[in-house]
Amino acid sequence: MSETFRPGAARALFFSTTAFAVSFAVWGLVAALAPTFTQEYGLSAKAKSLLIAMPVLLGSLGRLPAGMLADRFGGRRVFAALLMLAAIPATAIGFSTSYAQLLWLGLFLGLAGTTFSVGVGFTSKWFAPEKQGAALGVYGMGNIGQSLAVFGAPVLALSLGSWRPVFYIFAAVSLVWGVVFYLFARDAASNAKPKTLAENLTVLRRSPLAWVLSLFYFVTFGGFVAFSIYLPTLLKDMYGLTATDAGARTAGFVLMATLLRPLGGWLADKWGGARVLLFVFAAVALFGLLMGCPLMLTFTVGALGAAAALGLGNGAVFKLVPQHFPKETGTVTGLVGAFGGLGGFFPPLVLGVIRDATGNYWPGFILLAAFASVCLAINYFVFLRPSRGERAQAVAFGH
Repeated sequence: MSETFRPGAARALFFSTTAFAVSFAVWGLVAALAPTFTQEYGLSAKAKSLLIAMPVLLGSLGRLPAGMLADRFGGRRVFAALLMLAAIPATAIGFSTSYAQLLWLGLFLGLAGTTFSVGVGFTSKWFAPEKQGAALGVYGMGNIGQSLAVFGAPVLALSLGSWRPVFYIFAAVSLVWGVVFYLFARDAASNAKPKTLAENLTVLRRSPLAWVLSLFYFVTFGGFVAFSIYLPTLLKDMYGLTATDAGARTAGFVLMATLLRPLGGWLADKWGGARVLLFVFAAVALFGLLMGCPLMLTFTVGALGAAAALGLGNGAVFKLVPQHFPKETGTVTGLVGAFGGLGGFFPPLVLGVIRDATGNYWPGFILLAAFASVCLAINYFVFLRPSRGERAQAVAFGH
């Protein structure tokens, strides 16, 4: 494909980005209202962490099969179906009456989080390889839906006098936009024959590079998800902020990471994803240590710095996926996205356990810094040593 992008690419990018924003807003509702549920049901730190993590679990594990389905049936159909299906548990949560019901319905709300891999495959096919990093960075700005949830949901619940109508409203938006996406979005024309499940799984068996990228996304996107869903709770516990104030600060974190994601993709197009990640992992390690300091000022600087670095990293990783796996983008994105989601699933649980055991959160930030340092070393040895091109190719094909 000689042209920079196909006619209709801008339209496709608009629909994928807005649909991603809607799905992420729905996905983040339980976390956004977790302080409210904590008061209503008298939850411990561990119980609250489990509640927050449940939507992340299915939203993470479901990305691999969702990506495979998109490779086989097309992103338009799969994305629209997931948006419409996510409206069901969102509506049901509005009628829930117990913590146990919240847990199970929250798990199924994770359907909204599986859309990420579908959108990456849908979007990347519209753009030439040299522009995919920037395009996927723009698509990734759909993360702003998380901001809409963490800031808007508590405010909306306060103005309506109850949290229940909030779920009905978001469910309606998800349903409507699913119909709109199905009717007006279009898949990029392709002559490629849809792959079978076995063919899709083959690339995961033969390519260690897919698992390396998964590890990187475990930190970058996982860190973003973990903080975006747990910051309201963490800020309330550490600094006694109100739910509205904590939500506003969390929205700032999400907004920073979201706005930096396209820049990460653009820099990856210009300099290479691995070079951008070299800076990203070093910055995450540094700012993670800063977040471990007890002062509000140092925590704020660390959180915003980490948000910027994680946003850049998210854009850089997804420059590398279609670059190395152009024919299996949806499948590999599903794997990488699943690990990214799991990176958001475990930290809230770990932080809850650490909080109950020690009364502090700082050991969790030390773990983040250590993990980022490990990824920094792996990124160097796999991508950036001399003969890095040959090394990366050998890893990609299992030689």
